[in-house]
Amino acid sequence: MGEERVKLADSQEEVQRFMKYVLKDIRALKKMLNEDGWFEKEPIRIGAEQELCLVDRHSKASPRNMEVLDKLDDENFTTEFAKFNLEINLDPLEFKDDCLTQMENQLQQKIDKVRGVVEEMGGEILLTGILPTIRKADVDLKNLTPLQRYRALCKAINKLRGGDFDLRIQGMDELLMKFDSPLLEACNTGFQVHLQVTPEEFVRKYNIAQAITAPVLAAAVGSPIFFGKRLWSETRIALFQQSVDTRTVGDHLRESSPRVTFGNEWVNDSILEIFQEDTARYRVMLSSEVTEDVEKLLEEGTPPSLNALQVHNGTVYRWNRPCYGVSNGKAHLRIENRVFPSGPTVTDEMANSAFWLGLLNKMEDYHEDIRKVMDFDDARMNFMAASKMGLDTKFRWFNDRRINAVDLITKELLPIAREGLEKRNIRRGDIDDYLQIIEERVSSGQTGATWIINNYASLMKENSSKEQTLAAITTAMIKNQKKGEPVHKWGIARMEDLEHWQPSSLIVEEFMTTDLFTVQKDDIIEFVSDLIDWRRIRYVPVEDDKNHLVGLVTMRMIFKEYSKTVNHKDQVPETVDEIMIRNPITVHPEASIMEAMDIMDSQKIGCLPVVKNNRLVGIITEQNYMTIAGRLLRLLHLNNEKEDQSNSAS
Repeated sequence: MGEERVKLADSQEEVQRFMKYVLKDIRALKKMLNEDGWFEKEPIRIGAEQELCLVDRHSKASPRNMEVLDKLDDENFTTEFAKFNLEINLDPLEFKDDCLTQMENQLQQKIDKVRGVVEEMGGEILLTGILPTIRKADVDLKNLTPLQRYRALCKAINKLRGGDFDLRIQGMDELLMKFDSPLLEACNTGFQVHLQVTPEEFVRKYNIAQAITAPVLAAAVGSPIFFGKRLWSETRIALFQQSVDTRTVGDHLRESSPRVTFGNEWVNDSILEIFQEDTARYRVMLSSEVTEDVEKLLEEGTPPSLNALQVHNGTVYRWNRPCYGVSNGKAHLRIENRVFPSGPTVTDEMANSAFWLGLLNKMEDYHEDIRKVMDFDDARMNFMAASKMGLDTKFRWFNDRRINAVDLITKELLPIAREGLEKRNIRRGDIDDYLQIIEERVSSGQTGATWIINNYASLMKENSSKEQTLAAITTAMIKNQKKGEPVHKWGIARMEDLEHWQPSSLIVEEFMTTDLFTVQKDDIIEFVSDLIDWRRIRYVPVEDDKNHLVGLVTMRMIFKEYSKTVNHKDQVPETVDEIMIRNPITVHPEASIMEAMDIMDSQKIGCLPVVKNNRLVGIITEQNYMTIAGRLLRLLHLNNEKEDQSNSAS
């Protein structure tokens, strides 16, 4: 899909015009599927797309993709939705012999190339499903990649959605936030694997791909934290759906499918069913200038590109996406697996791919028609459960059998995957190496998700700063990726990994207190006094029913009022409204730590409520600065120790 040709379908006439082309393409595809000779059946190829994050030396998102692409000057690299992401497109390979090693080598070379360029610019790259240090400020539209395609997609989603939307994800923690931009989708980065299939085998293999999605995802989960909240083992699944969801809440029980979808039923006859369903169910969002005459091309015996259908297909995000393409003068079909997160290492990604490809190539020999042994609802439920629980999932498997993820993968699926790879004559050493990684990862229980969660818990005990903990985890991930060892062999992350941490680069949302205890202006003073005592706090914001900040009460003010009573027999005011500071000075969550410090210093105040869109979102006090100062002093001490040791050694 050429990005320059894609535009917003912003009028009914444009939607109608483009829909005619989509319908023409569907008719053309139907004709090709009903006739022999249009589709390539051999060789069978595999392919992959790698998405990655650009980070700065402080492990924060770095919005410099256009500069990086200019320096790379390589057509295998391309943009992604946000400026802090890039994508690598790998060349397709025949699915045989040492293709998996070839793909890993090809990918590693590309990774090394982009890493070299980014390091010269003072940054790093990271393969991860969700960047642990991503901040709300990073998903501002200023970080949208400045290309027509992405601007059109943003406008189209906003147009269909019609306003702000709530993000709700419940895991170990709960994330409940309001957003006004679909750029949130850019927080997801994945590793997409493609397998070419023939029209005759598409239905069997696509349904198998749906059935095995849950266990292969359970072994590969790696995105448990978003905005500092511990959510699902693979939070991308929930985040992606909600970030581009164009549905609105209604008061009826009408069913409505999101554009990010696992699907609604098994496929029964051909790939055409999926394209027809997606055209019937989802409105046209984008259009393009279609120049090909598909009917004339078919008459001439030339497979058309089906550009209109591909543009529309690109706006429906199935986790197993059907793909149509043309190469070397022949049409082909592919299944694209979109569930794998990026990382934790290239080797892990290739192991995940080998596991999926092997299963997909052999399962039909055990179950020719997967629909006879599993209900579609069970496949979909397994997928959601694996997204939340990873290897702790218990699946409802074939013939209504209950089995846990570890037993299913190690005792049943890995042997089938091995047979599937052997069936394609994949090199034995590669089969052993890649499947052993899956076996050891699953047996040890250390997926990318568990590594992050366990290190988060450990570092928070010794540090208690989310911002610094997440930066330390991100830095350790970068180091481990450079080493290349699979994630189940990674050691613990340490604060010492955080060599470049500098508090002066922080913004307010990274260190503000968000677990707030507030009162309303009609609350009694006695309650405020108890609140200060119980929670050991010194400042209590006053807000109304809609979270608008209307005042502030300090511990000093409470002492002062009680002192008047004791010393001067004055009557204690009844309500907060009588004593609170009205219209207190506030700060924006995206202000820098230096700006906040200057305000507090110049105004001689010890507290700054943090307000966005007229609503209270956090608070910073002297205690926050004391915590940061303590961390900085410890870091300086560690660096001095290292320097002394280095000098002694020399």
